[in-house]
Amino acid sequence: MNFVEIKEDSKVYPGEYLLYEPTQTIVLCGAFNRGQDMIRAYGAGKYFEGKINQFKKIEMTRKQHKQHYKSRCKGCGG
Repeated sequence: MNFVEIKEDSKVYPGEYLLYEPTQTIVLCGAFNRGQDMIRAYGAGKYFEGKINQFKKIEMTRKQHKQHYKSRCKGCGG
């Protein structure tokens, strides 16, 4: 797992997991606004706002993603 700085050309989507550097926790992105230089995120039971440079994107290789992915039960599906 690599943590990558969010640059000018990077895209961050709501629902994406990010690393919040001041507390070193993984949070869920709620809103991304480059014009206001802020990200709203949910983590540790709180919804908070921070500057873009306080967050990093999480990148995983295909192999790492496969190790952590759990499929859902197929019992109810048709």
